[in-house]
Amino acid sequence: GGPERGPDRLQFDHPVFEGDEPTGLQFLRIMVPRFRENRTKADIIAIFHGNAGYMLLDDAKYSKVRNWRGGNPYKAQIAQLIQQGVQIEECAETMRLRGWSNADLLPDVKVNAGANFRIVQLVQAGFVQIQP
Repeated sequence: GGPERGPDRLQFDHPVFEGDEPTGLQFLRIMVPRFRENRTKADIIAIFHGNAGYMLLDDAKYSKVRNWRGGNPYKAQIAQLIQQGVQIEECAETMRLRGWSNADLLPDVKVNAGANFRIVQLVQAGFVQIQP
């Protein structure tokens, strides 16, 4: 037989850290190359919402929201994941509640209509939910 197929979806709804590293990003950093090494075809969609939604903000908005001067420390990891084929999504409801716009997000981040509905849609389509 051919390579295994494994659709996966990671949900980021609250910050969970391993030291200074967000656990969900650590999961992705490990999973993506492992799938490639094992020739596992996987559609990976990471959904950020709620209290973890800020991780997808551009430098200016991140600094303002987090009262920080260094810009978004996750932007390089997010860009690399997108380059590796991971679809990164932000919840529109999270954005609406916090007054963020599409222009406040990192490049190539997609916006879904609402994380909870998107999660239901993906699970019904056969995706596996992983929540750090």
